[in-house]
Amino acid sequence: MTTWVVAADSSRARILSCQTRKGHLEEVEALVRPESRLHGQDLQTDGPGRAFDSGGQGRHAMEPKVDVKQQEAVRFAKQVCDTLTSAHGQGRFSKLYIVAAPAFLGLLRDGLHAPVQQAIAGRVAKNMASHGLDEIRSHLPDFL
Repeated sequence: MTTWVVAADSSRARILSCQTRKGHLEEVEALVRPESRLHGQDLQTDGPGRAFDSGGQGRHAMEPKVDVKQQEAVRFAKQVCDTLTSAHGQGRFSKLYIVAAPAFLGLLRDGLHAPVQQAIAGRVAKNMASHGLDEIRSHLPDFL
């Protein structure tokens, strides 16, 4: 029975595997989305549009309705969810622990399909994507 652990934030996800209930973690796969690390202004190709005031002669810049950094995080969460769904369908893991930054954990929770959601054994709302394997393991239960 293989257990997977996903340690993720909005730009990096590490998929780790544990073969025994008290075993050490081994990295299976790493997903990165460098666009998520860019500043919002670097993700947009041009400046905001301009509009006239409804009354009077003034003009002003229009703010975008959606934050581009948030859009990148949603895209990356979908990529991580698709990877987990595919792996679960192939029988590569039976239990899943998710260790993710709180906001990204919510995106993953919303994007996972029902079979993968049922495989989740635990969640840790902490950004550990760049930490060492032993430190990630220390935030998980003794027996996976």
